[in-house]
Amino acid sequence: KGMKGCKTVIHVAAKAGVWGSWESFHGPNVIGTQNVISACKALGINQLIYTSSPSVVFDGSDQENLDESSPYPEHWLANYPATKAMGEKLILAANSPELATVALRPHLIWGPGDRHLVPRVIAKQKSGRLKLVGDGSKLVDAVYIDNAVQAHLNALERLYPGSKIAGKSYFITNHEPQPMKDILNGILAAAKLPPVHKKVHPKLAYLIGFLMEKLWKTFHTKREPPITRFVAKQLSTAHWYNNQAATVELGYEPKVSMAKGFKRLETHFREQQNKDK
Repeated sequence: KGMKGCKTVIHVAAKAGVWGSWESFHGPNVIGTQNVISACKALGINQLIYTSSPSVVFDGSDQENLDESSPYPEHWLANYPATKAMGEKLILAANSPELATVALRPHLIWGPGDRHLVPRVIAKQKSGRLKLVGDGSKLVDAVYIDNAVQAHLNALERLYPGSKIAGKSYFITNHEPQPMKDILNGILAAAKLPPVHKKVHPKLAYLIGFLMEKLWKTFHTKREPPITRFVAKQLSTAHWYNNQAATVELGYEPKVSMAKGFKRLETHFREQQNKDK
């Protein structure tokens, strides 16, 4: 009913996060995606844009200058990337002369209003629990929210049955990979918090994550563990992507730099503080 009368669907909805039961992720991310595809077909909608994630191809190792030809791994370290990959496969398989589909993979979306990366970083630093896994020098891509939106609008302009982008996936980033510690400290500086200096060895972080996952599952604990295997690997490995396909085929060029994004985030925090006074 919600899609009746639509010409295009941009499927952004998902359960995100690093902890939770298989069912809690599979329902919205897989069954929900299949329902969206079925509704598009039933209603004659011929454009479907899916917001995916680069984590669908993350295998726990360094991924440097990775392009869209990279295969899905045999196993994932968390239910989120596993179910997002299943959803992406459904989307790409649904591409047809009647329904054009495309999957966008924005990496680490951040900015004012973010409810995942930014608040987690700030909360952990305020509690004294934020640590670099390794020395924080591995390069990582992120994407400022306005740029992620722009990529979706670019896809909207170019997607139609038989188009060059139909049935494909694209990495979406800021085109400026940075050391993980610089991204974290950029967020902290915007919030007027001290930079992160504490470190933990990657192997130790992974082992602690493994043990915590076992304990949390044994005692059926619903709240998220302080660290998981997936988080340990995400924080200690390089993951940055080749932007050629998005640039050439989507016509995507990020308009807000990381530096400008951090300034906008700082302004946002200052405005929020003024409202709270």
